[in-house]
Amino acid sequence: MPRTIQDIQLEVDQYISQFKEGYFQPLSMLARLTEEVGELAREVNHRFGEKPKKPEEADNSIENELGDLIFIIACFANALKIDLDQSFSQVMEKYRVRDQKRWTYRETES
Repeated sequence: MPRTIQDIQLEVDQYISQFKEGYFQPLSMLARLTEEVGELAREVNHRFGEKPKKPEEADNSIENELGDLIFIIACFANALKIDLDQSFSQVMEKYRVRDQKRWTYRETES
């Protein structure tokens, strides 16, 4: 069954709440997010760029790196008491209004 953004935030919170340390501080989470984006960039470069993996490099995947990003984003949001569902809705509305005439729409079939 697919998870909602709220489900993901709750699952991450339940996981993190098991530990005395709790969530990292915001600057530490930003550093982790940056690190994970770098790992995603490396995987994309290996798969689609000019830099193949070295034989001794561990297998990883774009899917795993995207999952890591979802986890740390949920951690970041939870620590700051941000509802990602609401945040995402606001961002989509911004894009719908701002980019309304920016792109060429596909023809719809009648």
